[in-house]
Amino acid sequence: MKTGWILFTGLAVFYALVTVIYWLVGGEAVGITALGLSGGLAALIGFYLWFTNKQLSNVLPEDNIKAEISDSAGELGFYSPHSWWPLPLAFTMTMAGVGLLVGWWLTLIAVGALLISILGFVLEYEKPVRSSH
Repeated sequence: MKTGWILFTGLAVFYALVTVIYWLVGGEAVGITALGLSGGLAALIGFYLWFTNKQLSNVLPEDNIKAEISDSAGELGFYSPHSWWPLPLAFTMTMAGVGLLVGWWLTLIAVGALLISILGFVLEYEKPVRSSH
């Protein structure tokens, strides 16, 4: 994990330098914006990896030179076996994009449905808290 945040922080510095040089040479606005956003994205990922590494404060198998493949075995996380929420999520996002072409009224309706779809997708496996009286 240490290698990851160093790599992305180095990319962020590189993109920042290239952006300044491109701007001083007289580059176009789209190129300056793209390079600047690339540097920001690399900095964001680098910060996330650094912060996660700092919070875990342990050596991952990827960082250990003498690690075996079996050292990283185990549960990777929970993945939904079946979910219908990606379907309405994709449909409402498509309708929001089409609404920009057709009319703002469709975009407003689609964004409302999109928020409901996002909440359903994120909170699908949340269990309600029971109050004890």
